[in-house]
Amino acid sequence: MTRLYRFAVASPLGKTADLGRVRAVVSDYVALTKPGIQSLLLVTTLGAMLIAEEGLPPLGLVLATLLGGSLAAGGANVLNCFIDRDIDAQMTRTRHRATAAARITPAAALVFGLALSAFAVLWLGLLVNWLAAGLALAGNLYYVLVYTKWLKRITPQNIVIGGAAGAVPPLVGWAAVTGGLSWSAWALFAIVFFWTPPHFWSLALLKHGEYGRAAVPMLPVVAGEAATRRQILLYSVLLLAVCLLLVPLGLGPLYLLAAVAVNAVFLGLAVRLFLTPSKKLARSLFFFSLWYLALIFAAGVADRLVLA
Repeated sequence: MTRLYRFAVASPLGKTADLGRVRAVVSDYVALTKPGIQSLLLVTTLGAMLIAEEGLPPLGLVLATLLGGSLAAGGANVLNCFIDRDIDAQMTRTRHRATAAARITPAAALVFGLALSAFAVLWLGLLVNWLAAGLALAGNLYYVLVYTKWLKRITPQNIVIGGAAGAVPPLVGWAAVTGGLSWSAWALFAIVFFWTPPHFWSLALLKHGEYGRAAVPMLPVVAGEAATRRQILLYSVLLLAVCLLLVPLGLGPLYLLAAVAVNAVFLGLAVRLFLTPSKKLARSLFFFSLWYLALIFAAGVADRLVLA
């Protein structure tokens, strides 16, 4: 009778512990897909779809494209964690990732990343179109093989050249709606491309010690903080210029006013950081950059919807 009582008491606790372990494993796998980064990419995908459609695309197409884009980005991020597990283990910001902390084996991460990537391409090809699928695959391969495997470890221009991968989602969204690409689609690509260096270099100014210990040749480590601040300012000016390109390509005064206002804040922070070196200003620029793409793409969407 005592044994039965002990079993009755222990069994629910054992099930709770097992459930907790399952949740922890699932959470680790989900974290490898980097949901926070995905959200930025999906904002640009959806924004491009709405701008291209000049209205509201079919809901089924939107959901299929966003899910496929999420799977493609998630697969690329998992493969990034697989390749960078040695670097991640040396950095405070990333050392708790499941691949760096050895909670998920390299083989399991590799299979998971490849499976997500392959399923994403098939999903987009069959439910959206093959141009969107091909663009998603190209972005995935560029991020994994060109940026993560090669550029990140050999050149301080890794973020500049590798930024093309993160700029692919607007092309995917545009292709999903139109079945092709236009100059407007490439302008949206350029906005994300020129946004990437100020975004990542402002973070690198905050984390340059960690990058140095991990032997990652980020610009502040190789060229110093002063050179990094100059480059941030330069790319912020270029970013304003490429944002204005969308006006002669078809967007109207509502977008123009919003783009000027958002870029004025962004450029103002970059100028202040250039003139007055400060961790606080670098942090302010980085956190504003997290909102920047959403604001710019929302301005484009609002302009299209109002004009339509």
